[in-house]
Amino acid sequence: MSSRPPAPKTPDASRRSDRSRRAILDAALALVGEVGYNRLTIEAIAARAGVGKQTIYRWWPSKAAVLLDASLALAGDAESDGGGTGFPDTGDLAADLKAVLRATVDEFGDEKYEAPARALTAAGATDPELGARFTEQLLEPQLALYEARLRAARDAGQLPPDVDLRLTVEMLVGPVTYRWLMRTAPLTHAFTDALVDRVLDGVRG
Repeated sequence: MSSRPPAPKTPDASRRSDRSRRAILDAALALVGEVGYNRLTIEAIAARAGVGKQTIYRWWPSKAAVLLDASLALAGDAESDGGGTGFPDTGDLAADLKAVLRATVDEFGDEKYEAPARALTAAGATDPELGARFTEQLLEPQLALYEARLRAARDAGQLPPDVDLRLTVEMLVGPVTYRWLMRTAPLTHAFTDALVDRVLDGVRG
C-alpha cells in the first residue's frame, strides 16, 4: 500500500464563481436597505462582498443590473422557502385574492423587499432597458399568476365569460402598487380586502 498522500483537489472554479455572485447579490440587497439607491455604489458592493470591482463589472453593467438580479434571487429564495409564487385555488376567488394581496402588503412592509423594489422602480423609470427587464423578469410572471387564477374562475362560471382578465388584474394590483409607491395612505389588509370586493362586484356587474 502506498503511503503517498492524496493529490490535492483542484479548486472548483464554477463553485467559487457561484459563491462570489451570491455574495455580490447579498451585498447589494443589504446595502440598498442601509444607504439607499442613490448612495449605493459598485465599489461599496464589491467591498461588502469581498471581491474586486472588476469582478462585478464582468457580470453586470451597472448597480441597477446587480440589484435586479439580486431581487430575482430574493424572489427565488422566497419560493424555495415555501413562500412561493403559487396562487391559491380554494374555489373561493375572493378569499384567494385577498390572501395573496394581504401577503403582498406584508412584503411591501418588509425592509428586505421594500428597499430594492423601490430602487428598481425608480431606476427603471429612467432606464428603459432596465425597466423592460424588470417588467419581463419580475413583474410579468407575478401578473400571469393572477391572470391564471382569474381564468380558472371564469372557466368555473364565477366570472362573466367576456371578462377582460388583464384589465381585472391591473384593477387589483394597480391601486395597491400606487398606494405603496406614492404613500398616499396606509397600505393595510383592510384596504386590499375592500379592493377585492369592489373589483369583483364591478366585474360581475
